[in-house]
Amino acid sequence: MIEAVGLTKRYGDKTAVYNLSFQVRPGAVTGFLGPNGSGKSTTMRMILGLDNPTAGSVTIGGFPYRKLPNAARQVGALLDAKAVHGGRSARNHLLSLAQLSAIPARRVDEVLRVVGLQDVAGKRSKGFSLGMGQRLGIAAALLGDPQVLLFDEPVNGLDPEGILWVRNLMKSLAAEGRTVFVSSHLMSEMALTADHLIVIGRGQLLADMSVTDFISANSADFARVRTPDTDPQLREKLSSALTEAGGHVLPEQDGALRVTGLPLPRISDLAHEADVRLWELSPHQASLEEAYMRMTQGAVDYRSSIDQKAGLQQPLPPGAQPPMPVPGQGQPGWYAPPPPPPGGRPAGLYGAPGAPGAPYPPAAPAGGYGAPQGPYGAPQAAPNPYAQPAPAPAPAPAPAAAPAPAAEPAPASAPAPADLTKPEDAR
Repeated sequence: MIEAVGLTKRYGDKTAVYNLSFQVRPGAVTGFLGPNGSGKSTTMRMILGLDNPTAGSVTIGGFPYRKLPNAARQVGALLDAKAVHGGRSARNHLLSLAQLSAIPARRVDEVLRVVGLQDVAGKRSKGFSLGMGQRLGIAAALLGDPQVLLFDEPVNGLDPEGILWVRNLMKSLAAEGRTVFVSSHLMSEMALTADHLIVIGRGQLLADMSVTDFISANSADFARVRTPDTDPQLREKLSSALTEAGGHVLPEQDGALRVTGLPLPRISDLAHEADVRLWELSPHQASLEEAYMRMTQGAVDYRSSIDQKAGLQQPLPPGAQPPMPVPGQGQPGWYAPPPPPPGGRPAGLYGAPGAPGAPYPPAAPAGGYGAPQGPYGAPQAAPNPYAQPAPAPAPAPAPAAAPAPAAEPAPASAPAPADLTKPEDAR
C-alpha cells in the first residue's frame, strides 16, 4: 500500500504539491488524474524517492522507498519510457537492471515475451518507436515481479491493440492483489480501467473516491427530448410546459432539448398533457470526461482561447447568410452533444435505426437538422466564411465587323487549311 501524509513540495517560490494525503490500496487499479502541471509527476517522483518532499512523508508498505530492502523486487515503475541507453539492445538493457537487483537472467526473456518484444530483443533501443519504448518500460517495471507498480502515461504511443493489452494487464495485476497506481490523461481509458480515482489540481487533493461515486458527485443526469422537426412550435410548447413544471431546459445543436430536474415519466406525462408528440425521450448519464472537466475547470493552468481570426475573414458574398450560432453554447452546464449516428437517427429507444415503422425522423439533411433549405426542399449549402467573393461578370464584347469575302472561297466540302505559319515567320 502507498500512503502519503501531508505531502508538500516546493521549488523556490513555486509550490508543486501542497498538503497532499491519500492511500493507494492493493487489489484495485487506482487512477491518478489532474491537469497538466497539477503535480502528478512530482508526486510519483517523491513516492520513488527521486525527489525529497519539503514537508510530509510518503511510504510504501510502511517504509520510505529508500529504506526498502531490494526495492526493485518490491516496487516497479515506469515514469519515463525514454530513460534507456540507446546503444543497448532491449535484452541487454533489462539484463543490466536484473543484475543490479539480483534478478535471475531467465526473467529477462519472460518479461520480453509478456510485452511482445521477443522478436526485437537483440535490436538497439534507439531504433524503437514510441510504443515499443513504452513496452520496454513496462517490461522493466515487471522485471522483479513487484507487489507495487506505478505507471505514468503507460499507453502513450500505443496502438489500439496495445492499449487493450495494457488495460487487461493492469486489471490482472490488481486481481492478483497488487497495488497498481496509474497516471493518465485519457479519460475514456481510465473509465474502463480504474476502480478508484485520486484527482489533484494545482498540487492539492480534489477527489479520492470510486469512479462511480466521482461521476455521480460531479455531474447531473439529464433527459434528451426531441419533438417533430417539421413543427418547431411543438418544441417551444413543450419547453414552456417543462419549465413551468420546474425543469431546466437547454436547446442542443441538432434541435433536441436537454432537460434536467424532471424524471423521464414526468416528462412523458407533461408532453401528453400538452398534446405534444415525441420522437425521442432518452436518459443520459455523464461520462467520466464530463465529470472530470466539471471538477477541474477551475484548476486548469494552461487554457486555450478562441481564435478571433481578426482581419483574416473575407466579406461574405452578396446574399449569403452568416453561420448560425449554436443554441445554448456558452451557458453554464452546456456541453457539445455527441455527433449524430450514421443516417441522422437516434439509436436505440424504440428499435434499431432505420427499422420499418420506427417513429423516427428521416435522415438529417445536409448541414444537419435546422439547416437552411433551398427551393423544393433541397438542402442549401452552408456559406463559407473564407470564400472569395465571386467576380462580377465581364460585359459581353461588341460584335465584330463581318470579314470581307475572300477572293476565291474554298469549296464548302473542303476543310479549311491549317495555319502552318510559325510565330517567327510572321515577323
